[in-house]
Amino acid sequence: MSADDSLARVEDLLTRLEAARTKLEATDDAQEAIEVLQELAELAKEVEAELQVARRSAEADAAGA
Repeated sequence: MSADDSLARVEDLLTRLEAARTKLEATDDAQEAIEVLQELAELAKEVEAELQVARRSAEADAAGA
């Protein structure tokens, strides 16, 4: 996977994070808020993993150039 592919995936994940954050702000239900917070935590982990992939890919590209 290229760095550009990883960054595109990060952008998608960030869009999903923003949607979940908006959903969290709109809820008054404690159980739903907990579920959304869990979703936010999972998405944040995915963003971190994709950023690491992008960084490694960019470093590999730079080393090969």
